[in-house]
Order: sequence, then C-alpha cells, then structure tokens
Amino acid sequence: MGEGNVKLDKWGYEVRTSSQACISSINAFYDQVLGYGKDRSVILEAAAHDNGCVLANILAAHFLSSSDSWRAPFLQAAKSNLEQATRYEKLVFDAVSYLVSKDRDDDVAIELHLKLLKEFPRDLASLKRAQILCFYTGQVDLSLSLVRQVLPENEGDNYIYGLLSFALLEVGQMRDAQKAAKKGLEINKEDVWAQHALCHVFQYECKFKEAVQFMEGCASSWSSCLTFMLTHNWWHVALCYLEGDAPTQRVLELYDHHIWKELERADAAAEVYLNAVGLLLRLHVRGELDIFGDRLKILAGCLSDQANWYIEWLLDVMTVWVLAKTGNSRAGDLLNGLKYRISRMSKTKQQSMQRAMQLAEALYAYGRGDDRQGLELLGSDFDACNYKIIGASDEQLDVFNEVWYVMLLNAGETMKAIEVIEKQIKKREGVPFMWRLLERAYRLANRPEAGKASEKARALERAYF
Repeated sequence: MGEGNVKLDKWGYEVRTSSQACISSINAFYDQVLGYGKDRSVILEAAAHDNGCVLANILAAHFLSSSDSWRAPFLQAAKSNLEQATRYEKLVFDAVSYLVSKDRDDDVAIELHLKLLKEFPRDLASLKRAQILCFYTGQVDLSLSLVRQVLPENEGDNYIYGLLSFALLEVGQMRDAQKAAKKGLEINKEDVWAQHALCHVFQYECKFKEAVQFMEGCASSWSSCLTFMLTHNWWHVALCYLEGDAPTQRVLELYDHHIWKELERADAAAEVYLNAVGLLLRLHVRGELDIFGDRLKILAGCLSDQANWYIEWLLDVMTVWVLAKTGNSRAGDLLNGLKYRISRMSKTKQQSMQRAMQLAEALYAYGRGDDRQGLELLGSDFDACNYKIIGASDEQLDVFNEVWYVMLLNAGETMKAIEVIEKQIKKREGVPFMWRLLERAYRLANRPEAGKASEKARALERAYF
C-alpha cells in the first residue's frame, strides 16, 4: 500500500485514492447525510475525481439506489477495484453492496454494519445507515445499542448526540434523550437531527408551546435540508399547534407554505407525502378537515399514482386511507399490491408484517366509514406502539391510536373507549384532544364527568397558545 495512494477521510480511516478532491467530496457527503442536507449528490463528484476509488463509488451507488441503471456503473467500478481497497473500504463495500442488493435480508444488512462499526466505530455515516435499518424494522433496542457501542470513540462529535437522543426517545428514555439532544446542540446549534429529537421530547412531555417556540427559532437553519426533513419539522410544529388554542387557519398556513409548497417542487421526494397525509389524517380525526377544502382530494390524486407506492410502509398505510376516504378505486389496488409484496417475503418476514397488513386494511375500513370492520381488524387490545415494523416513530404512530379511539366511539363501544382513553390520559395527561375524546365518551354514556373533562381540555388549550 503506497503511502501516496492512501489518504484519511473525516473519521481518520484509510481510503485508497491519490485525489484530495475525492476525499473532500466524501467528507462533504458524510456531513450531508448526517445533517439531512439536500446536496448529497456531492458524492458523485467524489467518484468523478477518482473513478477508481472504491469508497467513493460504493457510496455513490447507495445514493443512486433507487435506480438500477444509474447505480450499476458505480457498483461495477467499486467491484473492479476492490482488490486494491483498504480494509475499511472493503467492509463499507460489503455492507453497502448488500444493502442495495435486490433480495437483501434486513437482519443480514444490520449484521454487516455491526461488523463494520465494531472495527471502525468512528464512521457515523455507517452508524446512520444502520440506525435507519433498525428504524424500518422496528428494532429500537438494537438502534440504541449500536450508538452506545460507538459513543466512546465519538464524544466530541455533535452528530453522535442527535443519533443517541433519537434512539433513547424511541425506547422511552425521555430525560436522557433531552440531555443528549442538548449536548449535541451545545456543539452545533444547527444540528437538525438533534433539533428534531428535542422537539420529540417536548411533544411527549406535552410542552407544545415550548416545542413551537424552539422549532420556529431553529427554522432558519432548515433551508439546506432535504425536502423530507424540512417538511417533517414543520409537520411537528403543526401537530403542536393542533393541541393548543391556535386557530386551525395557522395549521392550514403551515400545510400550504411549508409542506404542500415543497411537494410542488420538481425534485420533491415521495416521502414528503408522509408529512402531508399525516397532518390531514390528524385533522380528520379531530373533525377539523373541512377548513382544508379540496386539499385531501388533490392529495389523493397525487397518491393514486403508483410511482408513490411501496416506498415506505407508513406512507402506504396512510395512502390507503386517503384513497378510501375520497372514494378513489385505487385504494383496493394498493391493498392488493401490499398483500402481494408480503406474499413474496420469507415466512418469518410474512409473520412480522401481518400486523402492517391488518393496519392497512383497518385504515381502508375507516376511510370507507366501516368502523366495525376496522375494530375487528385491530382487535380489542390495539396499541399503535406495537406497529413499529411499518417504520414509524411513536409520534407518527400515535394517530392510529386516535383512529382506534374514534372508531370505538363511532361504533358504540363507549365503555371500552372510556377505559382505554382514561388509561392513555394517565400516561400523558397534558394532551387536550384526549380530554375532548373523553368528554365525548362521557356524554355518550350520560356520565356527569363530561363537564370536568371539557373544562380540563379547555384549560390545557388556553395554556398552550
């Protein structure tokens, strides 16, 4: 290994290249990935600076993983130079090339990243890939374990604390999650993932006013973000406004100017629809969708395009609702497509994804107004937190709990609704909407506590905005 042909990347790991420009572009790519930047295409410049660099080419192949034809030349370039690559590059190649293979097993992909990180723990870009894999397979404990494994080697890097914070909040360790996010922000106040994690903590603790003030104060640093991250942060802000006494018009403004506006961009990612649908579903559950006029139908028209299907399970499940709610016949096509995709999985994966399919079918029933069928599909002990297999945070999943409560009330299961809503309020008593649901349930049951529930909801709403 000639010394002149090996350079060190941002992590201090050896990369076979004679081009400093190639290394600079690789380092810039790391920052884009970890900061949810919109300029991740910089990795293509790395490969252009040195078309023989294995690391540059395999990372470019992953960046272009949505297109086989675009990815293929970079993957082939990485393979053809693998013999001369450094140990670090070979392990990244093993992990990433398997990740972009057609018949990958997610558990194997995670194992390959574990192997890589055990030997090269400072590679936070690989840690991010591993955490994303854990997220989309519902393995929250493993996600936290991964961060803790590499933390001692990365204590001076702000990115590690955002990664740590999100992993902690996903397992319910909110106090530690808050400390980690704040530590990351002390190093870099514009770390968007640490900002996002801290917002999650504020929301969980029902500090909705603080969450809005904090996030709106950070908003100027989001201009360089991917459209998904930009709209996702505004989605969080909109949810907080929904819990307070702010007019629904404010939520409408956020939807139009910070979510839908991004979807009108030619380069908008399909994942951005997650934030649009997620917000409209919340509004529908709360009975406040009328102010949004025909926006749901417009959204349904976009989501009837199959190009936006099978990207993320969470998006598919919510798309089923949008299409069913608007009477779009393609809702059934999407359901059948999801069933077919599950049938092509391994037996073990099929079993784990049955819950996801049941949730999709329940949202289909809910969209069509068949609450009884939706309840039968979800069962009497439904808890959306058990559905992380669809690749969603607790905050994203919570709307499905709300759907369940509403279906119980609509179907006349009043006593069951009172039982589960009271149980939820004991966990988080500062959510006004839950008190509104409890008020409705009490009134249906002709119970005198309805007035007190109403007063509690109103007091909370006034306190927040």
